[in-house]
Amino acid sequence: MQEFFERPDPVPARGEVLIRVEVAGVNPLDHILRAGLVDGLDGGRPFPRVLGMEAAGTVLARGEDVDGLEVGDAVFGFALTGGGTYAETTVLSAPHTARVPDGLSATVAATLPVAGTTAVDALDQLGLPAGATVLVNGVGGGVGLAVARLAVGRGLRVIGTGSTAKREHAEAVGVRFVDYTAEDVTAAARELVPDGFDGIVDLAGGASLRTVAPLARNPRDVISVGDMSVPELGGRFVERRTDRRNLERAARLALDGLLTPVITAVHPLSDAPAALATVESGHASGKVVIKVA
Repeated sequence: MQEFFERPDPVPARGEVLIRVEVAGVNPLDHILRAGLVDGLDGGRPFPRVLGMEAAGTVLARGEDVDGLEVGDAVFGFALTGGGTYAETTVLSAPHTARVPDGLSATVAATLPVAGTTAVDALDQLGLPAGATVLVNGVGGGVGLAVARLAVGRGLRVIGTGSTAKREHAEAVGVRFVDYTAEDVTAAARELVPDGFDGIVDLAGGASLRTVAPLARNPRDVISVGDMSVPELGGRFVERRTDRRNLERAARLALDGLLTPVITAVHPLSDAPAALATVESGHASGKVVIKVA
């Protein structure tokens, strides 16, 4: 069950900063945490607890042993200790929080901790040279479009799979789109890239991953973001880097237009359940955010 409740401002512990939340990102991980399927990932706090793993806002207070962040700084980062970001105030893990650079909006910054850095990590792990081909399986969501935009910026030829509703946003960032609801994915992909893909980034997992994995020239060059069983197919699970340095890198890429998110819905905090329901449905195109302040 989801409901709103009052809570006092959290007190930042060692290595944490208290922030006034301006914008929170909404991610599939939020409803997975709500279901209790990955206990401990967000601090292991008991229910009831606030949902949300990423946010941008202003530092109100610092705990002990916080370096590089000051009260009044505009920041963005991860709520890895269980504070939750669908709230007016929360605590972020300081080593996993960075300043928002001049010229970057809080709305864009709030999308970078999860979708932005995941895209950077997946493509860095593949390490493909310009001109290589990459298949983004499940291209239409926030992470998928971030991967696609960044891949196009790196000079890769990008083919993406998704449902009909995802076509417009995918093609707008330079993706050759394959609609899995209207055509055979394997046949369409092999027609486009007969010799096999140099790399695959999988956002869908499950049966969809098992359909596209054989399209890679080398099974090791299949990177999955959502399915930890990918080693059974010879591929690898994405290696995540959530540190400040990677956040700063994602922010620079966003400023340069290489990692600009496709934000398709901005909800007020009062509409947070609907925002999460949209993402949970699996039909959300692009990135959904909650504007708190």
